Amino acid sequence: MNFLSWHEFENTEQVAAHVSDFVGRAIAARLEKDGRAAIAVSGGTTPIRFFQMLSGYELDWRKVTITLVDDRWVPDASPRSNAKQVRMYLLQREAAAATFLPLVTGDETPEAGADEVEAAVAALHLPFAAVVLGMGKDGHTASLFPGGDRLAQALAPQTGRHVETMHADAAVEPRVTLTLPVLLAADVIAIHIEGARKRAVLEAAMAPGPVEEMPIRAVLAREPAPDIFWCP
Repeated sequence: MNFLSWHEFENTEQVAAHVSDFVGRAIAARLEKDGRAAIAVSGGTTPIRFFQMLSGYELDWRKVTITLVDDRWVPDASPRSNAKQVRMYLLQREAAAATFLPLVTGDETPEAGADEVEAAVAALHLPFAAVVLGMGKDGHTASLFPGGDRLAQALAPQTGRHVETMHADAAVEPRVTLTLPVLLAADVIAIHIEGARKRAVLEAAMAPGPVEEMPIRAVLAREPAPDIFWCP
């Protein structure tokens, strides 16, 4: 296992502030280099405070595109929609000027909309300046679920696809996810988790074992290593 950069904080406020600064600096660096930048963020409750803080970061957000690492194939209005969270908490204040690319189309299934989403992600200014990942209690990240029907394809290094569909028992709804190669190619990767249970899962994933059993292992093995941000 490569050396991991572990950043430990006392509470949600502190960890959110540091993840915001980490991502903001990565965006600024890419803007200075290329004049454009794209980032991919995660849904769930953990990133909300980070979204709120990043939304006020002073950047030329007009040149930034925000997308998601994954989403549930549900309507935008659903409380289960990651896109809804991004609109509510991140596309505010300064970041309201950014372009947002959701991963869910109006199609009935992710399979029906996959080609449209693939083309949209492929057209972004890649690689991502920053990717922010969470992790589930089963060791999944993005929608790379153990037992997922398209997990092998999403983990494969040479399929050439940016996006895969995913069905898994633990996922509840059908999903769409960025593939591992697209995630790992980012300038920087943050793994943002909170709580003792998530820390225990991540520490278990640091032990040798099959990536298919705990897909977060594929991210932990990246060179250079991802930065881990944690608070109790």
